[in-house]
Amino acid sequence: MEKESTQLSFGEEKSQADKEPVICLGITFENDEERRVYFREELRKKLPKLKEIEGFPNGEDEDIIALSDPPYYTACSNPWINDFIEKWEEEKFTKYGRDPQEEYHRKPFSADISEGKNNTIYNAHSYHTKVPYKAIMKYILHYTKPGDVIYDGFCGSGMTGLASEMCESKEEIQSLGYKVNKDFILDEEGNKFSQIGNRRSILCDLSPAATFISYNYNKKAEKEIGSKFLYNLLEDMEKEFSWLYKTFNSSEVEVKLSKEIEALYTINDLKSFINKYNHLLANTEYVIWSENYLCNSCLNEMTFWDANVNEDEKSVKKNLVCPKCGAEGKKNDWERVYEAKSDLVTGEIINHPKLSLIKINYSSGKSRKNKLPGILDYKILELLTLDETFKSIKVTELFEGYNTAQPLRIGINKVHHFYTERVNLLISSYLKKIKDSIHYNDAQFLLGSVLPKMTKMNRYMPQYNSKEKGFRALVGPMANALYFPPLSVENNFLSQALFQLNKIVNAWNDYSGNAITTQSSTSLNILSNSVDYIFIDPPFGANIMYSEMSFARESWLKILTNNKKEAIENNVQGKSLREYTNLMLDSFKEAFRILKQDKWITVEFSNTKASVWNAIQYALQESGFIIASVDALDKQRGGFHAMTSATAVKQDLVISAYKPAEENIIKMREQTNTSESAWTFVSQHLEKLPVFMGLKGEASIITERTPRILFDRMVTYHVQNGLPVPVSSAEFQAGVVQRFPMRDGMAFLENQVAEYDKKRTLVREFTQMSLFVSDENSAIEWLRQQLMKKPQTRQDIHPSFMKELQHIAKHEKLPELDDLLNQNFLRYDGEGTVPNQILTYLRRTYKDLRGLEPNDTTVVEKAMHRWYVPDPNKQADLEKLREKSLLREYDGYLQELEGNKKKLKTFRTEAIRAGFKKAYSDKDFESIVKVGERIPEKVIQEDDKLLMYYDNACIRLGL
Repeated sequence: MEKESTQLSFGEEKSQADKEPVICLGITFENDEERRVYFREELRKKLPKLKEIEGFPNGEDEDIIALSDPPYYTACSNPWINDFIEKWEEEKFTKYGRDPQEEYHRKPFSADISEGKNNTIYNAHSYHTKVPYKAIMKYILHYTKPGDVIYDGFCGSGMTGLASEMCESKEEIQSLGYKVNKDFILDEEGNKFSQIGNRRSILCDLSPAATFISYNYNKKAEKEIGSKFLYNLLEDMEKEFSWLYKTFNSSEVEVKLSKEIEALYTINDLKSFINKYNHLLANTEYVIWSENYLCNSCLNEMTFWDANVNEDEKSVKKNLVCPKCGAEGKKNDWERVYEAKSDLVTGEIINHPKLSLIKINYSSGKSRKNKLPGILDYKILELLTLDETFKSIKVTELFEGYNTAQPLRIGINKVHHFYTERVNLLISSYLKKIKDSIHYNDAQFLLGSVLPKMTKMNRYMPQYNSKEKGFRALVGPMANALYFPPLSVENNFLSQALFQLNKIVNAWNDYSGNAITTQSSTSLNILSNSVDYIFIDPPFGANIMYSEMSFARESWLKILTNNKKEAIENNVQGKSLREYTNLMLDSFKEAFRILKQDKWITVEFSNTKASVWNAIQYALQESGFIIASVDALDKQRGGFHAMTSATAVKQDLVISAYKPAEENIIKMREQTNTSESAWTFVSQHLEKLPVFMGLKGEASIITERTPRILFDRMVTYHVQNGLPVPVSSAEFQAGVVQRFPMRDGMAFLENQVAEYDKKRTLVREFTQMSLFVSDENSAIEWLRQQLMKKPQTRQDIHPSFMKELQHIAKHEKLPELDDLLNQNFLRYDGEGTVPNQILTYLRRTYKDLRGLEPNDTTVVEKAMHRWYVPDPNKQADLEKLREKSLLREYDGYLQELEGNKKKLKTFRTEAIRAGFKKAYSDKDFESIVKVGERIPEKVIQEDDKLLMYYDNACIRLGL
């Protein structure tokens, strides 16, 4: 093979930046290449010291230096961050004409946001989770001015940086629906609220894959030179490897040439044959592979395809059916067939699931067609194994983990096992060609965008999708899992790379100015009080195991995540919710330290668990931030799982919080042990809250302004800052009314009331304050109110429910939303006619449903998966089930307390109530007293039912 001769066929051209002088951090260089060489050498000198910083990645020094583009981006902690901040602070005044003494005042950005993902830039490169940059732009425009410094400590694919750069584009800003007057951006009322101009971002992540993607999204692209190199690279790859994707479009011709094909013994023989008959060949676009299984009845070996896919090849059977004996069974009940084969990379004999080639999809003119694999298809797979390239592929072993357990369980224990031999050959050859190129990073970015669709995890699912009114087949890998499906798709690497390159070229922009660092956000080498705004989308509990999901990609970069400080729940790493909470607390403490006083942090939350939601809020407030609002962010179309799963998160929640001004902190400390510290806090907090919230002629309560929530925030702040709580709840309630103007049950400052009164008179309706959720009982009642008003799906109710969980009592162990729904309400899943409560709502809301019968398919589809309040007859049955569940939990408390004197720190009050009731009827007064003595006295004193049972039990026992 003529690999060396083709190595330089696509050439290397100097970019415009490499022909002109460059000034970087006050140093002038003849060109950009000289800048790179200088700072890479400086990085090499600094590496010994940088290795002491938390989160230094696992990799060789030279690989870290090669991937870095210092000082803008380093594949380790970036030692030039503070130099950039100093430079950017100067630019505020020299470039943007900012007043050094300017006042800063912002209300929380409290509008619910909806931004789609169908965007060229967004889709150029995938990542485990992304917030659309246009959504982030709205927050940045609200909270910052041109030149301000933004920090994202969990940057992922770098959308925060991209959003900060796009604030310089008038077209991008107008695409958000804003009006622009010269350099100023106007709100709905025509008032100036922000300015056009680039903001600067510090992007930080523990994952080298994440920061590498961020760098490529945020660097100033040399479109003409870079794209020319990559297109030439792919053209060179096509010339050298197109033979890997050739197939006959006529089975008759292939049969006639079968003996000639069978006589091919070398790759050169195969290439000559393909050149000779190229006019009879088509290009393979993808192939379908199937695992093999043994029938547990007749022991017949069959492909999963034959056992599962119907004759129309567009739908699947309910169960697997043996083609030989007709026996039916579930996939997990049938034995997967393994085969022993030689690992071309290591030379070892490996035992992997047996895969059979099922279908070839090829292009014929402008159309696509499917065919059965032929002699040539098998011959290509046979002869490509003779290539010497396999011996040069780097071997990377999988480590024991939560996600990696799945591939390890089936014998896939090395990264190259994730790919077919054909794909491994192409990846290795591609990397060899780009190894010493000045466009190495561009080429690696392209490779990373292709890899997710090239693994054996790429699913083929012939399944009807009712929402899209069609069949889904190529659905990609399963999100956030290392799942190897029984039917997989091997895409054409060459055509897939060209497809992705077109998207990347369209996504490249001319903006620049961000600094990127690879390290843990728990320990930052950033100066205190140096950042103007923070936007983060942090990991959420056990949602995604980032280091495991990025491991395969990072192995090709030769730099791996150091996951010691990875903020996740992971039992293999020994990280429970407590460890996750502590890591998030450390991260928020650092965020609090580097943020300037009186400035804002926005935290996006995407998790279905109330426990993780509470952990995030706890960590955020414990670090010193004060929460001002919680709103929704709808990223619109989700992945396949989000569209089909009833439990998937439909909307993310967004927390807006601020770092209090130093003068107020000092003032409150001076007022310790006096009631004035409470009112100093309230005055500061009210100043930060929105004055009016309304939409489409309807005003709504701002819960943060209600006395109860103000009291909660005041108590939280004092406790977390080691200050005594200055007033009781009763004193606070009376004091708020006396000291502050009240409107609709909300407190305002004197300078805010006029604005509220004016806007209040302009609305037709006012949404009354909903029930406060403080424990399980109130949560159930809140859900009942919501479902009585509107039967809805779990996806619909989840964001609103999570918003209500900010004020749960500290001792309360609240069940998850799914448990509350299952134990107290009913869901319509298509069986029988649509329940009357749902039917009434649908007919009232949707005009086109009013004349239809309850069992009409349109009505049924609209009603599917909606929860509703049971009728009295069925409610009794639900109550019985719920009571059993509560009593099981109560028994668990008794067992936990057996033989020790420890207190119950968290518990379900409803379970205690149910347990006391049952124990009292059984005359088991000892257990009532035993549990009552182990829970806070305040809880019993404030709950009339618990107090009744406890007091009477004490009397019966003579205590």
